[in-house]
Amino acid sequence: MKTEKEKMIDGDYYLAGDPTLIKDRRRAKNLLHRLNVTEYRLTKKAKEILKELIPNAGKNLYIEPPFHCDYGYNIFCGDNVYFNVNCVVLDCAKVTIGSNVFFGPAAQLYTATHPLDAELRKTLENALPITIGDDCWIGGNSVICPGVTIEKGCVIGAGSVVTKNIPDNSLAVGNPAKVIRKLNQ
Repeated sequence: MKTEKEKMIDGDYYLAGDPTLIKDRRRAKNLLHRLNVTEYRLTKKAKEILKELIPNAGKNLYIEPPFHCDYGYNIFCGDNVYFNVNCVVLDCAKVTIGSNVFFGPAAQLYTATHPLDAELRKTLENALPITIGDDCWIGGNSVICPGVTIEKGCVIGAGSVVTKNIPDNSLAVGNPAKVIRKLNQ
């Protein structure tokens, strides 16, 4: 029998009010408070907080506070990842970010989703993973929806809402985001 945490990470319906998940979110919120309020600059202490909050990050993770996430431990980053101010990562499922990826201000990654059925939605939720390949730039105020993969070398225009997968080396813009041209051709 799976725990609620295992169900969450696997994309199954789960109870968000599970005591273990509440404890994990509280832990993340305490670390985020220290990062976003106490430190607010990328000091040595802030780097230690980031390592504890996001233990699956490569070298040179840089986050401009304020930053928000649900758990932190479901965020997997390569090297040289940069989040500008006000970014949100709802990491109920795994968020995989390649190396040399840059997020503009207020970029938002949502793995969390909810059942369309109103009765199920009262008690259950689920999450779908997000993957972003190497060498991507996600423009400010963009939203990456649950289950989306953005392949390597992509640029997502500011304010875009990405609801479907984006192929390698594409410029995608709009709501919903559409590929308007290939890059590096």
